[in-house]
Amino acid sequence: MERKITDDLSSLMAILPSEIAQSIEEIDRYDEFLEVILDLGRVPTARYTDGEYTLGDKEVTQEAIDLVVLQVGDFDADNRAGIERTLHRISGIRNRRGEVVGLTCRVGRAVFGTIDIIKDLIESGQSMLFLGRPGVGKTTMLREAARVLAEQKRVVIVDTSNEIGGDGDIPHPAIGKARRMQVPTPSLQHEVMIEAVENHNPEVIVIDEIGRELEAQAARTIAERGVQLIGTAHGISLDNLLLNPTLSDLVGGIESVTLSDEEARRRGTQKTVLERRAPPTFDVLIELQDRHTLMVHHEVGIAVDTLLRGRPTPPEVRRRTPDGEIVIEKPPEPPAYEKPSNGRKSKKGEPRQDRNGDHGENHPDDESEEGLEIQIPNRESLKMLRVYAYGVARNRLIESARRFKLPLNVVDSLEEADALLTLKNFYRRRPRLVSDAEQRGIPIYVIRSNTVTQMEDFLVDVFDVQMNADDPLARAIRDAQEGIEAILNGASTVDLMPQKASIRRQQHEIVRQVNLTSHSYGKEPERHVRIYRE
Repeated sequence: MERKITDDLSSLMAILPSEIAQSIEEIDRYDEFLEVILDLGRVPTARYTDGEYTLGDKEVTQEAIDLVVLQVGDFDADNRAGIERTLHRISGIRNRRGEVVGLTCRVGRAVFGTIDIIKDLIESGQSMLFLGRPGVGKTTMLREAARVLAEQKRVVIVDTSNEIGGDGDIPHPAIGKARRMQVPTPSLQHEVMIEAVENHNPEVIVIDEIGRELEAQAARTIAERGVQLIGTAHGISLDNLLLNPTLSDLVGGIESVTLSDEEARRRGTQKTVLERRAPPTFDVLIELQDRHTLMVHHEVGIAVDTLLRGRPTPPEVRRRTPDGEIVIEKPPEPPAYEKPSNGRKSKKGEPRQDRNGDHGENHPDDESEEGLEIQIPNRESLKMLRVYAYGVARNRLIESARRFKLPLNVVDSLEEADALLTLKNFYRRRPRLVSDAEQRGIPIYVIRSNTVTQMEDFLVDVFDVQMNADDPLARAIRDAQEGIEAILNGASTVDLMPQKASIRRQQHEIVRQVNLTSHSYGKEPERHVRIYRE
């Protein structure tokens, strides 16, 4: 679609003092025109994409400011007003007496065709978050996305400052068939977001300027109800959004966790690290560098995880050339990650290799650790299974396969995988990676949670093996797993069956892997493990 710009500049020029409007006409650069600044006692200025220009040499008077204020709509609680049936925004600066002594008159434009560069993402049904500095075009792109989606879906815009749909009760034609809900005051935006979902049955919710914690929580609630979200947030890039304690929940949030000794060795990190707390609210994050250049993070969860681990995934770059051609630069393949040595030495003085291998590969013939006894008619006939774990705790999956002595390799990309393993809540949201796996015909296995029990059930299913119920270690581990699930479901403490010391050590290790606490109580031979929350 050819890009077409509608800006109603004549309406904005009509409310400005005549000498200021004339100066803007003399500059004659309407396409790059951003806003006019009128501050009491200062020379008026016009801002363009490449800088500021003074508009004459006369200082702005109170009469000139009052003249503009009288011609626009009422100022809301956020000191913003508009011109009815246009997209222009007039923002006021007040003195201590509440009088307007400064104005920022921003040009509002409807740019038809501006989302061609990301139309495939908009129409994919994924929730999408835009970041970028002020004036880079976030709201313009949001408005056009609402118009395009409204041709096929039920779209509701939550319009806090009437910037998306324009001032007045009749929305601007630039939003097409989308419906617009106005917000009485900015502090009530989260309530209107929930009201939109509960009352108007939307398929898509469009939100501008998510900036408060309650709005971030409302966005998560909406996403969990299966509604596509398209919004903007206060931020420039993914890494500074993560540093914002109010809004980091939009991309999953951050929390400090303590790793088990084995997992810390596998990662080559300290035991206390930062991890993503929850699935991200938005599937895709787009950083607007300028009006024609975008950085796209297709999998927000993966982007956050790799960023926290010091191996950030490069985003996809999309840009529009001066002749209108769209160029997409795919990110380079990440280099192979070499895990640092843990520093331990073997008896021969050689550096000790991690028992699971550099990439989580388990060797069935490795007899260095005691494994569970499972019934496999012909163990040698089992082929190596390469699994891509999406949202699944890799260390628990690898440890479960190692205990069963099964040939499992947890790989780092979908291209290498024979199967995809993911969690139920991830699968429901149909992220891009799951869709790619389905298109390639890669089997997808779904488990309910990141517990060891679920991992073992997956292994039993995919390798078609059976645990030996008479094996005391197998029974003890199953007992520990059931105890862990009881704690996670709300129990305060769980006492396991009495076991000998070597088996109790295995139970303690399993409990540590899920960040719970356990101690041994009683005297032999009735000594047993008790699991409880800290």
